Amino acid sequence: MAQFVLRRLISSIPVLLGILAVTFVVARVIPGDPCTAIYAERATPQLCAAFAERYGLNQPLPQQFATYIGQILSGDFGDSIRFTMPITRLIAERLPITLELGLVALTFATIVGIPLGILSAYRRNSAIDVGTMFIANLGVSMPVFWLGLMLAYIFAVSLRGTPFALPPSGDLPAGFPYVPFYEAWGLVPPDGEPSSLLVFLSGLKILNAILTLNGELLVTALRYLILPAVTVGTIPMSIIARMTRSAVLETLGQDYVRTARSKGLREFTVVIRHAVRNALLPVVTIIGLNFGLLVSGAVLTETIFGLTGVGRSLVDGITSRDYPLVQGFTVFIAVAFVVINLIVDVLYGYLDPRIRLG
Repeated sequence: MAQFVLRRLISSIPVLLGILAVTFVVARVIPGDPCTAIYAERATPQLCAAFAERYGLNQPLPQQFATYIGQILSGDFGDSIRFTMPITRLIAERLPITLELGLVALTFATIVGIPLGILSAYRRNSAIDVGTMFIANLGVSMPVFWLGLMLAYIFAVSLRGTPFALPPSGDLPAGFPYVPFYEAWGLVPPDGEPSSLLVFLSGLKILNAILTLNGELLVTALRYLILPAVTVGTIPMSIIARMTRSAVLETLGQDYVRTARSKGLREFTVVIRHAVRNALLPVVTIIGLNFGLLVSGAVLTETIFGLTGVGRSLVDGITSRDYPLVQGFTVFIAVAFVVINLIVDVLYGYLDPRIRLG
């Protein structure tokens, strides 16, 4: 197992370098430049020349790329041109929002999609099957921006004042007493600056609520994440349900399932332990890929619900030609996909002992 993980990590290095090189070149060949995007009509030739000199943009592209690779190898992603702060600090502040949203959305998609797919496969061609697949097809067909606006209108406007009302924003309300766990635990001196790791962990509201045993924060954070999570998780839920149905239908017709039934095992045991477990390999792949997409592509959801996460930050970096910001977040997204795919491969060996990863 350790050799397999090491081989996968080594083989991912050329992939990451290729993604970084393409992003580096594309970001610089598109029309526009950071100086004009930031200063607009105040961008004089003298100002832009000094700007390019300051950020090394007047150097040849190969030299810029070599300098940037050297920075990454030393653990420095550079400073954001637009926000004038280290990229690692920006990632620590904005990644928790997207990560928490993605985890809650994927949890919703998994706990709803897999049972729907199993039920649909077991009751094939019945009214339950038709209804379930209708819901799945409807979920895939609804655009994220439309679904988000409709959910916000229904639960935040139409149902306002009722027990079913939900907040239209994904962030905590202004003035909510939020105390990071590192302050509650006294991990940082009053006059000191918390590290990027502490900032990242404290940005995970649900984790922070658990670490500080704050029930009010936990309930409030979950309420404010319901609408964004359902919005971004509906399409993955529909895909997982359809994939689960297809995979379970295939395994239900296998010889080992008929043998299990002939032994007199309970139907629940036959379906769950024999059919579903052997059908989970493609479903796990889909879940892993969808989590990567949720982390990297929640731009519309973050915009609709006022969340400043990875998606919106990446769009802001592209529109302002903030090269270090675009490159830093792209590297993070690429690494996230590599890690998720590695976890999925390791899970294969657990779900199917016939697969040997070593």
